[in-house]
Amino acid sequence: MSVILIIGIEDESLLRAKRALKDADYQVVTVEEPEAQAAYEEALKRRPDLVLLDFTSPRDLDAQFIFHKFKKDRFLRGTPIFALLPEDGVGILDSVQGIDDFIFEPANGKELAARLRAVLKKAMPTDSEDHIKIGDLIIDVAKYEVTLNGSKVELTYKEYELLKFLASNKGRVYSRDQLLDKIWGYDYYGGTRTVDVHIRRLRSKIEDRKHTFIDTIRNIGYKFIA
Repeated sequence: MSVILIIGIEDESLLRAKRALKDADYQVVTVEEPEAQAAYEEALKRRPDLVLLDFTSPRDLDAQFIFHKFKKDRFLRGTPIFALLPEDGVGILDSVQGIDDFIFEPANGKELAARLRAVLKKAMPTDSEDHIKIGDLIIDVAKYEVTLNGSKVELTYKEYELLKFLASNKGRVYSRDQLLDKIWGYDYYGGTRTVDVHIRRLRSKIEDRKHTFIDTIRNIGYKFIA
């Protein structure tokens, strides 16, 4: 289930948007605090698949400042941002270039959900259901195979699962604890050093002078950057 983070001052338009997204089976998290730092910290904590930013209450929420902060931040740069604009807000688009999509109020709930679904699909790095392709790196999900420049890369099962998970969530930062939980599960009693060891081995097999796929985020964890 995709996580949608809504940032805005709750009013009737935002309530309609929230109801529409919940009806479309999205997990919806709302940040009503207008401070950019609070919105940023909530986004880091939640790791949403998409941010819905409300521009309909300009006096209460500095949505433009939040937009630019998110777009410049290395942790959130890969997260798509969808704008909810006032009916006469076409001029706002000039100052938020790089917005992934937008809709004007009053918004139709079904159209909003469909537009968000299209943005989320576009943000995924998969070429098809069976392949993940990032540059010269191809992950064949159906065959559990990885190739780089046409040559097969020999990976252990955990290395493969770690690579597939990171590549499927390109641009998103995951802590070592999160990766330990996602790949090894709750019942694993090893420490987070296990993640570092597997990342190091994975890098040795898929990275060289021409290819850098995994970025270390100091004191936090890792993200797929290609």
